[in-house]
Amino acid sequence: MMFFTTISFGQVSNETDKTHIKNLVIESFDEIWSKLNSKNIDKYYTKDFLLLENGEVWNNDSITNYLDNAILRKPNPKRMNTIEIIEIKIANRMAWIAYQNYATFSTDNKIIRKAHWLESATAILTESGWKLEMLHSTRIKNE
Repeated sequence: MMFFTTISFGQVSNETDKTHIKNLVIESFDEIWSKLNSKNIDKYYTKDFLLLENGEVWNNDSITNYLDNAILRKPNPKRMNTIEIIEIKIANRMAWIAYQNYATFSTDNKIIRKAHWLESATAILTESGWKLEMLHSTRIKNE
């Protein structure tokens, strides 16, 4: 009976962690990239976070510079994200996630651009909760 309880608790904990990882990805895109807010980087990314984006390597400093410059450009399109999870795996204090990332950019309620990426990310459990450690992004061409 005790063994069954341990297995059940482990499954619940794993599902809870999967939900945290999924929300981490969704919220990071909403809070950092949609809002162009570099102040949210520390909330979602580790200090040594890397973004591998179409052959470029970005870190928190280069992301901050990009966002701080992007917010100055007018008009700033509104970005709406849709994340479709492919899979999440968790082992101890590390996790990875694979997902489709769709973004729709609009100005004055008119869609001006759509984008689609196939992405994967790794996360670690820190003292302040789950944080993204690395994100790999491949742009999918629009059809």
